[in-house]
Amino acid sequence: MPVRQPRYSKEEFARRGDAIYESQVRSLVEVGNDGKIVAIDIETGAFELADDTMTATRQLYARLPDAQPWVVRIGHRAVHRFGARSLKPSS
Repeated sequence: MPVRQPRYSKEEFARRGDAIYESQVRSLVEVGNDGKIVAIDIETGAFELADDTMTATRQLYARLPDAQPWVVRIGHRAVHRFGARSLKPSS
């Protein structure tokens, strides 16, 4: 698998990814997909939904080999959790 080089700073990646998720993707994927992963190309807005990060990003790269993927876990503040405390917002 070729090494893909990021074209944006970490801050710009996050800004673009979050903006696309909130404005274009969230309403399409949120209902019924809590905990699933969505990989979003921060340049085109194309996205793939899967149960895990690797599957979602591989599916996105299959469609767009030059994608710049931003990954979101639906319904959670973070994709991965470190430590014992959950980051899921309490209801």
